[in-house]
Amino acid sequence: MQKPTYKELLEAGCHFGHMRKKWNPKMTPYIFMEHKGVHIIDLNRTAECLERAAQAMKILAKNGKKILFVATKKQAREIVQKAAESVDMPFVTERWLGGMMTNFMTIRKSVKKMQAIERMLADTTLTSITKKERLTLAREHAKLSKQLGGVANLNRLPSAVYIVDIHHEHIALAEARKLGIKTFGIVDTNSDPTLVDYPIPSNDDASKAIAFITNYLTEAIREGLQERQTTQIQENEGAAAEA
Repeated sequence: MQKPTYKELLEAGCHFGHMRKKWNPKMTPYIFMEHKGVHIIDLNRTAECLERAAQAMKILAKNGKKILFVATKKQAREIVQKAAESVDMPFVTERWLGGMMTNFMTIRKSVKKMQAIERMLADTTLTSITKKERLTLAREHAKLSKQLGGVANLNRLPSAVYIVDIHHEHIALAEARKLGIKTFGIVDTNSDPTLVDYPIPSNDDASKAIAFITNYLTEAIREGLQERQTTQIQENEGAAAEA
């Protein structure tokens, strides 16, 4: 996997931070300069942090671990959902429901309810429910699917969480930290990078910057999954040869 280049990060607009008045002093090591009252992020540090995060994600994927993608900001939702789905990872792109991780069993019950409704609606032979009841169930399913569809196949807590804008997703970050779940996150100049295990200093508002960071990390996950598959095939072939 190629290292992220300065030019790529620059073209994606990853260097644009927030106004100086909104900055978090703990972001100082990642700030290159101030221009017209706006902080400019040091892209050399961004490249270093992004590569470090990508290597860690690759290892997690290779070991069969699940990484939960979180991005509820409008400009990030579609980007993050597509990326997560492409590597079969869970995601949350609608409103973060409080307790989604700290009260995981309750969330699982809601997911099971959603799946039960789905089976009922799919059963064309079911005649015990009226048209009105079917419509009510369809609406409830649509609501649950919108909120929980991305975590429907998550049977246990994720091993890690990837967050776009840790300032905006502070509840998700707090839950992950409370449970000791590994955290990866895009941190803009208004955020505290010390709250994340793998901070990635970058613009977290521009869709182009979000897409570049997210897609780079997703590619690392894909490589990890491919290596896992190759290892499993080799082990199976070895076991077959011994037999």
